[in-house]
Amino acid sequence: MSDRETDRQAPGTTVRADGVELGVETFGRDDDPLVLLAGGPTMLSWPDALCEQLAAGGRRVVRYDLRDCGASTTLDPDAPAYDLRDLAADAAALVGALGADTAHLGGVGVGGMVAQVAALDHPNAFSALTLVGTRPVAPGPVDDDLPDHDATTMAALFSRPMPDWTDRAAVAAFAADGADLLGNDPQQARATAARVWDRARSSAPAVQQANHLGTVFARLDCAPRWRERLGELTLPTLVVHGRTDPFFPVGNGQALAAAIPAARLLVLDAMGTALRDTAAHDVATAMLALSGQPSRSAHDGHR
Repeated sequence: MSDRETDRQAPGTTVRADGVELGVETFGRDDDPLVLLAGGPTMLSWPDALCEQLAAGGRRVVRYDLRDCGASTTLDPDAPAYDLRDLAADAAALVGALGADTAHLGGVGVGGMVAQVAALDHPNAFSALTLVGTRPVAPGPVDDDLPDHDATTMAALFSRPMPDWTDRAAVAAFAADGADLLGNDPQQARATAARVWDRARSSAPAVQQANHLGTVFARLDCAPRWRERLGELTLPTLVVHGRTDPFFPVGNGQALAAAIPAARLLVLDAMGTALRDTAAHDVATAMLALSGQPSRSAHDGHR
């Protein structure tokens, strides 16, 4: 194995930042520029294949779990004692805790909301921004000019009985069953859900729901609004959105890209709500180009 091949930390590693333990996993070399990927809500919303492609391009990739998810500090997902600004501060603090001056910050779904606020509130901590399958407003009632969740899809999705959250196989099957509705790959969804179940700190239903459905986010105080501040962002930004996303329809990504002066929009025709393994090359290429730093070739020894 080449000494330049991707070095991947063992799962379950944690880093203390902003007063909490955050579950992290690292791909790449410690002396490469940092790409920090916020979970949506767990780190596994960022596929292995994408992380490996970024590391092969000469980046130190650290994906992490939001609070009350994965290996991160988990207290009471039904009554979080923190707000959206705290999650944004976690991202900024994690940059320093990892020994970096700045990072290219990415966020998926609700993690994309964290990333937007983090870049606005802590501009010196971040050099670039990637926002995937998200929108410029918090969970809840949407602005009139933004498309809301597709009603037919949501009715079908939420009419299904909840699984037994203590049963790993049932939870994985539940995720696979919902994947088609969300425009995702059922096989990938099943495998990811099983890994998410394994990584949760408990099999208690509230903890598992927070990991799989991001239910803790609906209980957060997300005030004040940040959409009106997006014009302040001057860092290079990539907005990635699925054309068939029924949860945050593509108009949300279009509005987000239009509001950020230095944003580029990448719409993936085959993507619903989740990043697919098959899109890893295209997304990694766009992210590497965004950072403006030289990329290493795969021939340099990375896989």
